[in-house]
Amino acid sequence: EGDEIRLSTARRGNDIMLIVSDDGIGIGNDDLPRIFERFYRADKARSPEGFRGTGLGLSIVKHIAQLHGGRVEAESELEKGTTIRVILPVVTQT
Repeated sequence: EGDEIRLSTARRGNDIMLIVSDDGIGIGNDDLPRIFERFYRADKARSPEGFRGTGLGLSIVKHIAQLHGGRVEAESELEKGTTIRVILPVVTQT
């Protein structure tokens, strides 16, 4: 309750970013490097009761971003929240 999810966009040089931030439970330093692996799920004890994913969502996001020449970045702090950035190159039509 009271958690917030924010969506925003920004342009950085020749890239466009979709930024998703929350102020939820955060992701631990041990888990953060692995969150883009297929089927990886962080510590079950830290997940809200009744809320378990398959571990596929961020893996799919990363794959789609890479197919478009982009990448995904994540930063998080326990008890503060998480920010995920999908970074894609700007394509101009000639």
